[in-house]
Amino acid sequence: MSDNDNAPSRLAPSTTDLSPEELHELTCPACRVIDRADGVEDGQLWKTTHYASTAERKLVAMLQRVQGQAADGITNFAGSMRFIYIHVIWFGIWIAINVGLTGLGHEFDKFPFGLLTMIVSLEAIFLSTFVMISQNRQAVRTDVRSQLDFENNIRSEIWSVHVGHALGLDVDHVEEVVRQAIEGAERALKEARSPGQSRELQE
Repeated sequence: MSDNDNAPSRLAPSTTDLSPEELHELTCPACRVIDRADGVEDGQLWKTTHYASTAERKLVAMLQRVQGQAADGITNFAGSMRFIYIHVIWFGIWIAINVGLTGLGHEFDKFPFGLLTMIVSLEAIFLSTFVMISQNRQAVRTDVRSQLDFENNIRSEIWSVHVGHALGLDVDHVEEVVRQAIEGAERALKEARSPGQSRELQE
């Protein structure tokens, strides 16, 4: 048996042997300021579920789905003036033929135009469905943009705190001023929404 076998292990302890405080200890002063922004310094700058790429891939796949693109195209066409012009011409010709104005003698849908009413009702059902599909896709796009904005805001905050710390600024003082400014803006917004209540409180 060699001496190396009797020597104590020099390997670093595994993460399972560390306490939560040691596991999440932040050595960067600027990172500790960001960590204290939620009122608790626990080493958690963000949630671990923030980087869930599976859901993002599903969103992108849904946005690229052919059926959704077709629904968007139909909705865009239904919201254009060409759609109005086509229907005006269609209804005019249909009514003119079936009231005998053309003199063709081929009235196939006499007044009150039951066939035309049924066709238009079916068209309205399908168009409303296409509109709802497009609205759902637009909501997904909005969620993706909101997620990107959230990530950019976090990135900007981390960089700002680190730059301020590198410049020797009192980052804790800046965070306190920001908190007071946000609270003041919220109070002003509440007072603006209910001026009558604020006057009663002052009296």
